[in-house]
Amino acid sequence: MSSANNARRVAQGFVLTAVLVTASMPAHAEENWASTNKAAGTIEVGSRWSFDPGTGKSTPKLDGSSSSEDPFQYMADVHCRSGGSDTPDKGCLTMECPAKTPGGEEGTPVIWKQAPKAITDPEWSNYPAVSGPTCLYDPEPGNVLADIAARILNDFRQLPVNPGTLEAQPFPHTLKGGPTNFYTTATEQAFNLTILGQTVHLTATPTSHSYTYGDGATLGPTPITGYPLPEAEWLTNATRTSHSYTETGNYQAAVTTSFTGTYSVNNGPPLPVNGTLDITTPAKTIHVWKTEKALVADTCEQNPNSWGCPGAETR
Repeated sequence: MSSANNARRVAQGFVLTAVLVTASMPAHAEENWASTNKAAGTIEVGSRWSFDPGTGKSTPKLDGSSSSEDPFQYMADVHCRSGGSDTPDKGCLTMECPAKTPGGEEGTPVIWKQAPKAITDPEWSNYPAVSGPTCLYDPEPGNVLADIAARILNDFRQLPVNPGTLEAQPFPHTLKGGPTNFYTTATEQAFNLTILGQTVHLTATPTSHSYTYGDGATLGPTPITGYPLPEAEWLTNATRTSHSYTETGNYQAAVTTSFTGTYSVNNGPPLPVNGTLDITTPAKTIHVWKTEKALVADTCEQNPNSWGCPGAETR
C-alpha cells in the first residue's frame, strides 16, 4: 500500500450520519486530519426509513405515518478498529486494496461502525463493527460518500427497474356488477453499478401501489399487491384490490408502483435512497359486459335462432 494511504489510515476517520455531526478524533491525530480533510465528510440520509439495528438494514415505513430519520450515525474507521477496544482488526491491517486501473490510486481498508444518532461525538472504539473490512477508493474517503449520496437518487431513478404488470381476472372481458380481481407482479430487484470509481450495490423494493380502474375509481397508495384467484372464484370472490364496474364499456386500467431503495458502497452498510422511483404499467383495456337471463326451451344446437343463440335476432 502506498505511503499516502498509510498516512490516511493513521490520521483519518469520518462519520456518515443522518444529520451533521463532528468526527471524533484522538488528540494526536487532529492536526494531520485537519491538513487532509477540510470537512468531516458528512451527508444527509433517510427520511422515510427506519434502520433496524438487529439486521443492520434500513427498511421503509409502510404505516402511512410521517417520515422518520435514520436513528444511527456511521463511521468508516480507517484505523481498522473492530470495536470494544483500540485493537486493530488484523484482517483489515493486512488487507490489500490494489488500484482498479493502471496508475490509479490504491484503496483504503476501512471497517464500518454505527452508533445511536443521539450520542454526540461518540467514542467509536466502544461501538461494534457492522461491516468490513472493505476497500474505499478515493484520495479523501470522506468525500466520495458525500459525492455519491448527492447523486444517488438520480442514479436510482435511471435504473432499468421492471414495474411488473397489472393482471385482471377475468380478462379481457368481465361483467358489470361483478368483482373483477386486480393484482400486480412487481418484485424487488438488485443492481450493481460503478459510481465515481466505487462499487455500488442498489436495491429497488416495491413498497406501495396506486390502482386506477379507468372509470374514475382508484385504490391507494397501498402496500397491497393483490393475488390471483382460482378461476372458480372469478366474479364471485372480492379481494382487497378487486373492483366492480357499474356501467358497461371499455376501461383503461393501470397501476403505479413506488419503489424505495437502499445502496451500499464497496460492501459498506446499506443506506437509504432519499426518494422514490414511481413507475406506471402500460394500461390494460377491460371490456365490461352486462348479462341478461331468460328461460328457453331449446339449446342453440336444437334451435340456432333461440334467445341468446348466435342466430337470434338482436333486441
